[in-house]
Amino acid sequence: MSDLGQHGPETPGDPQAPSATHGASPVAAAPLAPSIGSADPYEILGVTKDASSEDIRSAYERFARYPDLWLGSDPGREEKLHRIDSAYRLLSDPERRAAYDRARTGEESAYRTDGKRHKTWNPIDRMTRNLPQPWRIAIDWAVTIIGAILIVLALKQWIVNPYRIPSSSMEPTLHCARPGPGCEAHFSDRVLACRICLDFSSPSRGDIIVFKTPPAAAEKCGEGGTFVKRLIGLPGETVREDDRGFIWIRGPNGKTWTRIAEPYLSAASRLADREHFDHTWNVPQGDYFMLGDNRADSCDSRTWGPVPRASLIGPVIFTYWPPGRISYHSGGF
Repeated sequence: MSDLGQHGPETPGDPQAPSATHGASPVAAAPLAPSIGSADPYEILGVTKDASSEDIRSAYERFARYPDLWLGSDPGREEKLHRIDSAYRLLSDPERRAAYDRARTGEESAYRTDGKRHKTWNPIDRMTRNLPQPWRIAIDWAVTIIGAILIVLALKQWIVNPYRIPSSSMEPTLHCARPGPGCEAHFSDRVLACRICLDFSSPSRGDIIVFKTPPAAAEKCGEGGTFVKRLIGLPGETVREDDRGFIWIRGPNGKTWTRIAEPYLSAASRLADREHFDHTWNVPQGDYFMLGDNRADSCDSRTWGPVPRASLIGPVIFTYWPPGRISYHSGGF
C-alpha cells in the first residue's frame, strides 16, 4: 500500500525537498505534463517509472521554481503543493520508492533505485535520453514507422512481392475480374511471388512464374512488362503442341517425346486454340518456355519466344485475396 500523502510538508531545512512555495517569473513550460490530480507519484511529478534520481529532482524543481506557472491561483493550491512534496519525498527515498514499486506491481521492482540511469543497448534510447519526453516519444514512433516501411520495401525487393492478376491468360487457375474478356470472377486474384526462391534453386516444370517479358512481347501482344505464366519447357528442351492441343517435350539430345499431364486444362480449352497446332519450338540453354493455362486467350512463348533466366522474378507461392481464394501453390506437376 502506498504511503503517499501520509506526511506533512517538509521543513524548510530539509535538504531533500526544496520548497515548492517560492514564486518566480514564469518561463517556457516544462517538457513533461504532470498530472497533479493523480494518486501515482510518478504521474504527479510527470516522470517515467524508470526515471533516475536526477530526473525526479529536476521535475520537482520545476514546481519549486515556478509554482505560479503550474498551479496559478487554484483554490486547491496548498493541497496540490502537499501532493507534490509527498510524491517527491517518496520517490527520492530509494527504500520507499522500491516498496511503492513492489506494492504497485505485485512483484520485485523492475527499476533501479540507486540514483543511476539504466544501461540500455537501444541506440535510440541512448541518443535521446536527454531530450524532453514528448520528443523521445515522437522519435520512437518515427523510428518505428520508418523501420516498418523499410522492412516492407526490403521484403518486396528481395523476399516476396504481391501481384494482381489482370487478364484471363491463367484462367481458371488464377482469376481476373469481370467484365474483363474471359474473366470468371468478381475480384482479381492477388498473389505472392517468391523473389528469393530462385536464388536457392532452379524453377521446375509446372511452376507458375512471374517474369519480365522479352521486347517481342510488347511488339506482338500489344503489351509487355510483367507477366505470369506456367513454365512448360526447360533449357535445351524441344516443345511441341500436337493437333489436339497436347504438349509434348523432348529432352536435350533426346529422341523420344513425352506428353506432359496438364490436369488444369479441359478438353474444350485445349481445342479452343488451334493456331499453334503441330508447331515445334526449341528452348535455348538458359531460357524457359512459358504458356498460359487459358491457351486460347494467352499470348505467350509460342508467340514471342522463350524467357531468359535473368528475367524470371519468382514462382507464385500463395494466393492471398479474395478470402475465398486463399491457397498455397506448391509448384511443379
